[in-house]
Amino acid sequence: MPKVSVIVPVYNVEQYIEKCINSLVNQTLDDIELIFVNDGTKDNSEEIILNYQKNYPNKIKYLKKDNGGLSSARNFGIPYATGDYIAFLDSDDYVEPDMYENMYNEAVKGNYDMVECGFIWEYPNKKKIDIGNIYQNQKEALEKARVVAWNKLYKKDIILNSKVRFPEGLRYEDVEFFYNILPELNKIGFVRKPFIHYVQRESSISNTQNEKTKDIFTILDDVLQYYKENNLWDEYYTQLEYIYIRFLLCSSFLRMVKIKNKDTRKKLLKETWDKLNTTFPNWKKNKLLHNKGLKNFYMRSVNKVTYRIYCYLLKFS
Repeated sequence: MPKVSVIVPVYNVEQYIEKCINSLVNQTLDDIELIFVNDGTKDNSEEIILNYQKNYPNKIKYLKKDNGGLSSARNFGIPYATGDYIAFLDSDDYVEPDMYENMYNEAVKGNYDMVECGFIWEYPNKKKIDIGNIYQNQKEALEKARVVAWNKLYKKDIILNSKVRFPEGLRYEDVEFFYNILPELNKIGFVRKPFIHYVQRESSISNTQNEKTKDIFTILDDVLQYYKENNLWDEYYTQLEYIYIRFLLCSSFLRMVKIKNKDTRKKLLKETWDKLNTTFPNWKKNKLLHNKGLKNFYMRSVNKVTYRIYCYLLKFS
């Protein structure tokens, strides 16, 4: 039985997939299972994967399905994973050769439910190391964690037993998956080394802002509903309110102002402000908002007037 299963969705990435596969088949961890999910790709990605599978038949598992998007492909691959731990990797990224050996060893050493590592933002002309914050428990994780799926190693049994899956047909799928599975993660470990090369492409979904940017509203509302349905609302209310504030006034807000269509941009920026004040009308009183830090200072400064000013200024930045 493999120690780690890595699920890799594949869709129209023939320019990047070889680098990704090479980084996986040459891992120093021998007991590894590589699950490539062809999500209806229209280029030569399938041929490239099948050629590698001939040379690595004991490592590569190839699955094929109709196009359904990133979440659909990840969810499709989960039942086929036979490793003790599951990892997710995007097919246009690549990893250091000792990544999964280091992360698996850390997971076993501490009997961790999840292990997180650092990563490298890889731009065409520069690189930036991102180590992130260490958090001690689920509440701190809600406040501080990076919600990407691909820098984490999860116990397979926790994913299977929790039945938490990636939301299909929506952007920001990693946000919902991570926050919903978080209450199941009693022990979390860290490897501080940056193992993943997060390749930045201008044409990628995450760098394209349009009407779909508003999916974050649905994602966050789904998270709130999950915590309510599972009797976690009261315990995590402060943290849930805080991440709602942070997304709508920080990362999502910055995406909204980049929408090129004026009418769409104006509509979604208004909806952002209305959503925040309707969902959490007393958000200004959130105690985490009053912790030190420039981001918290900025969020505390936002009101009906300054919000309009920030919308105007950032539009031209």
